[in-house]
Amino acid sequence: MAEAINTGELDLQDRAALRRVASFSTQLQDITEVEYREIQLEKVVLAGVWTQGSWELAERSLHELARLAETAGSEVLEGVIQRRDNPDPSTYLGSGKAQELRKIVAETGADTVIIDGELSPAQLIHLEDVVKVKVVDRTWLILDIFAKHAKSREGKTQVALAQMQYMLPRLRGWGDALSRQAASGASVGIGTRGPGETKLETDRRRIHHQMTKLRKDLKDMARSRDVQRNSRRKSNVASVAIAGYTNAGKSSLLNRLTGAGVLVEDALFATLDPTVRKSQTPSGRTITIADTVGFVRHLPHQLIDAFKSTLEEVSDADLIVHVIDGSDVDPYEQFNSVREVLTEIKAQDIPEIIAINKCDQIDDLRISELQRIFPEGILVSAHTGLGIEKLLKVIDDRLPDPTVEVMLTIPYSRGDLLAKIHQDGKVISSNHLDDGTQIHAFVPSALAHLLEELA
Repeated sequence: MAEAINTGELDLQDRAALRRVASFSTQLQDITEVEYREIQLEKVVLAGVWTQGSWELAERSLHELARLAETAGSEVLEGVIQRRDNPDPSTYLGSGKAQELRKIVAETGADTVIIDGELSPAQLIHLEDVVKVKVVDRTWLILDIFAKHAKSREGKTQVALAQMQYMLPRLRGWGDALSRQAASGASVGIGTRGPGETKLETDRRRIHHQMTKLRKDLKDMARSRDVQRNSRRKSNVASVAIAGYTNAGKSSLLNRLTGAGVLVEDALFATLDPTVRKSQTPSGRTITIADTVGFVRHLPHQLIDAFKSTLEEVSDADLIVHVIDGSDVDPYEQFNSVREVLTEIKAQDIPEIIAINKCDQIDDLRISELQRIFPEGILVSAHTGLGIEKLLKVIDDRLPDPTVEVMLTIPYSRGDLLAKIHQDGKVISSNHLDDGTQIHAFVPSALAHLLEELA
């Protein structure tokens, strides 16, 4: 009977422990300020709740949070994980563990707590009231990093909209004095003076107004992006999108495939604005390759929403090259996280090639393990060029064929048509004869009409 009661329960020792995670040490980079909650991420303590899976998985998640914090310009002082069945609805950690966290914050001199999860408005307020320093959750941290890295007008607008969508239900002014208003006729004491709800309502109206304007601006920018995308479609140029976990090496791979010269940085979310470059497959077919924003576990829905027009570079592609970091300790988990986002943006049915990057950084045993996990994966190194030719060949083979099959001889005087067939079509074979080039190819219907008069 006792055994039946214990089945499925957490170990009491694990439940009682607020376990500290070792090896946190980062350097302060800079300070990021954001309107409404001027977050200054200087010295931070990380805290997570471990509800399922192994301890190693929970620890890896917190180490990723540390990298995110470092990217935002923080110095990470401490990391702790609490084991629970479910996060506490009031303080996320539970009242007792929140008090323990308060002591750790005091001991370390931290000015911010970052939670490895998304907090409800109530959890944010209650936890802040206990620990007495700023509390930031994983979602807001990612939004903050996007704000730091956005360079283009569209990128900045997308991030601003995502921040406001997140901020609106959590807006409460600067402390309790702004979150309540004294009742009429009541004595006005400390903590009840000030604009109170009037100030909050003003802020809410202001945010709603700005969000409306940002959505209109994004629609205008999306139309411009649609024009460019439709222009590529009309020219019958096949499109390839590079997708993958943040810092998997997507920009490096784009540079290796196209010579694009895109920024490459060892930081999370270094690339936000999509870069589209032309390239050629081994058969001579012209294609476009787009580098896109990196994905991450629990990518905030606000970002997917705001970056809709950017992510359409993936969902409208003919082929996706899914880049995996072969040097990561758990590439399969990253793979699944990316697949979740691809499903959310309705790109799950697009043909996909798995490119296992950074293979120059791992040993033969690790390579064998990766080949077992991803049997169809192509081993590449964007740094050394390993496997790039094979990847291009597979891209060539996997791209959808143009629809019309042609077999004809092109006179040598019409080299322009031959070049067009190579550029827009897929050449199966070609032979040089006395009167011209005999060619067997699949071409778009518009080009097939031009070739009919030669048939």
